[in-house]
Amino acid sequence: MLGCVDPQVITPNTDALAADGIRFTNHYTQNPICTPARVCFHSGQYCHNHGYYALNGPTPPFPSYMHHFKAHGYATAGIGKLHLPDNPREWIEDCCDVFAETLRGPDGKRSSTKYGKYLRKVGCDHLEDSNHLKEMKGSHHWDARPSDIPLEHCIEAWITDRAIEFINGLDEDRNFCMQLSYPRPHHVITPDKKFWDMYPEDIEPPATLHAECGHRPSNFQNMVKYCREELKWAFDPETYDAAAKRVWRGTLALATQNDYFFGKLFDALKASGRFDNTVIVVTADHGLYHGHFGIMEKAPGICSDAVCRIPSVWRVPGTEGGRTVDAFIEHVDAPPTFCSLAGLPPMDTVDGVDISPLLRGESDSVKEVAVTEWPWSKAIRWKNWRFVHYHRDMYNGEDVGELYDIEADPDEMNNLYESPNHQDIVHECRRRLLEWITDTTRITTMWPYLEEDKAAFGLREPFKMSPDGREPNTKGPRGRLATGKIGSFEVRDYL
Repeated sequence: MLGCVDPQVITPNTDALAADGIRFTNHYTQNPICTPARVCFHSGQYCHNHGYYALNGPTPPFPSYMHHFKAHGYATAGIGKLHLPDNPREWIEDCCDVFAETLRGPDGKRSSTKYGKYLRKVGCDHLEDSNHLKEMKGSHHWDARPSDIPLEHCIEAWITDRAIEFINGLDEDRNFCMQLSYPRPHHVITPDKKFWDMYPEDIEPPATLHAECGHRPSNFQNMVKYCREELKWAFDPETYDAAAKRVWRGTLALATQNDYFFGKLFDALKASGRFDNTVIVVTADHGLYHGHFGIMEKAPGICSDAVCRIPSVWRVPGTEGGRTVDAFIEHVDAPPTFCSLAGLPPMDTVDGVDISPLLRGESDSVKEVAVTEWPWSKAIRWKNWRFVHYHRDMYNGEDVGELYDIEADPDEMNNLYESPNHQDIVHECRRRLLEWITDTTRITTMWPYLEEDKAAFGLREPFKMSPDGREPNTKGPRGRLATGKIGSFEVRDYL
């Protein structure tokens, strides 16, 4: 949803950033759900290592990149829909000089957030419509309309204003690390009328709105049927096609609304003299449907590239801009790359890789596969293939899977999983998925010990552990295989 990719979308500020930076066309999220994806982005760990697959949970025992930057003297800020594990408190709250979660406050209620208190102060709390659509019939909020809140008081305006206050309050020579999480175009779809009116009422919806889906798993087909045939809509006309156009119109309008506030933020950075010395990344936690394939929510997300592949624009001072990079990158690559670009020591708890060689144009690839995972299903991108593995117990023992040639079939309309001519690709994708899990799983101890761990073998000193209680990456399977050594043995001899 960038104007430089799709002319239907109006995003001039992000387009300008892309023209001056690097746009990745194959950036994949590790999870199709908000909080797990954000934990991956912050920690650099895959879901099967950190264990977070739901929207809440205990405070993680390992650091985020924000903790790392704070420990190295950076001023830090987390503002917006951070949506991180929050029991007993937000994971990154203690390491942020400015912390402003807009999703829920300390008591679990939205009204107790700083934004909720702000709305009461300006007399707009009864108009708040960024989290709940009061007209919607039922439990979901999937229809769309212009917002009732004045633009200067909307949630994106508040987030941006807090960010500008943070930047302007810094000492001139103080480095900073800040994450802004604009909550939409995730539901609720209520853009300001200024941006709503920039798109026509009879807008062209996604081309796959009425596409056949018999080649998809049953849970996907059930969601399509529910959205197309059973939903009760809030506004006239209360038909599926009319509602789909409203949803798509509002979704694009919110993309433009975000872009408008990006522009305000970029202007503030320029006015402060920091713009040319600041790394800026525009991305998302996951993708969306909002009409693609007839689905209005993001679930079932792992089935589609539309939810797993996300926007990714990086502006890095000192690198050649205006480039498009097709190499695979993932959420877990953010922390090691941030550390590399800032000249900080690496974090020894991350699974991702430093993609700065791609940013500098020094490499064509940093990894062979990109994976999105759920406890019982995994989606892998390898070369031009997208393969989805489902545990047989999800479908009563039936062998269900998906295989698409993304280059030839970007809308994933031709499932090749059962094609006799593609069984070698199915087996190769499954093998690569198994090797990926084996390669990336974080361990507590490994035998035999490395040369420098002989003392630990004799129990003369403690094991060397990372903050999450696991062995540092250099001593795990991937680190040892990379060096070709396990203790004094060649890997092939030991195996």
